[in-house]
Amino acid sequence: MDAMERVDPAGSVPVDVAPAGAGQRGGRVMGLALACHPGPALAVTALACALALGSGLGGPRSTLVTAAVLTGQLSVGWCNDAYDARRDARAGRRGKPASDGTVGAGAVWAAATAALALCVPLSLACGLLAGTVHLAAVAAAWLYNLRLKATALSWLPYAAGFGALPAAVTLSLPGGPAPRWWTVAAGALLGFAAHLADTLPDIAADRAAGIRGLPHRLGDTGTRLLLPLPLLGATAVLALGPPGPVGAGGAAALALAGAAALAGPALGRRWRKAALAGAVAAAAVDLALLLAWGVAAG
Repeated sequence: MDAMERVDPAGSVPVDVAPAGAGQRGGRVMGLALACHPGPALAVTALACALALGSGLGGPRSTLVTAAVLTGQLSVGWCNDAYDARRDARAGRRGKPASDGTVGAGAVWAAATAALALCVPLSLACGLLAGTVHLAAVAAAWLYNLRLKATALSWLPYAAGFGALPAAVTLSLPGGPAPRWWTVAAGALLGFAAHLADTLPDIAADRAAGIRGLPHRLGDTGTRLLLPLPLLGATAVLALGPPGPVGAGGAAALALAGAAALAGPALGRRWRKAALAGAVAAAAVDLALLLAWGVAAG
């Protein structure tokens, strides 16, 4: 094998190593930091932290839940970049450290494995059932990276992972109370929407790379038209699910989330990230409802 090549752990096709100077410690550390998909990883971790604090877990317990979620998200992000390194290199994608030579795919795989190894005891320390639920969500995300991303079931790990998040937080409370059904249902719907919104800007490039997940099968127009439905569904579940009449806050949340959910896809042809921005805005409204109601059954 040529001295300037390294075998990609995801397959037998070699991935070019970094050019001279690119493998310096600072560059490798930055490459690893970028390879973990820091935006989504920090967003999900912040959501878990907010849910934990809002549920009354307290500082130490909330820190434990946050650490478990963070290590799980890091493992998923690194796994994604390492596994896709060969495909990303062929497609010439920018901002992918494992494929552009900033850091070797082997190092990213090692980081993913280390983060997963930390995630297991941290998750189980939150409680056996809570840890099992969270680890199942992490496993689903790994399954997405390794298999389901290119299938019609690409949405399933997102729905499972987001639905499991409020359940894992609730089960971490003393006594492990059951989560409220509407929090789990809303989380699953938001996960489905997150998959659609996150994939929408890259449908054409992904198709060219041979990826045929659900959004790619629906196409740009189909995905844009479908996206508002799970967003509106999540808000409706959170506003209408709790017992009692819908208050002014619930009605306002429905109006705000509905406007954001519909505006994002409508502006998508002029602004590439509009659908994702609308989804984030709707999700922020739903988070406010989640925090207002709490995640555990009363």
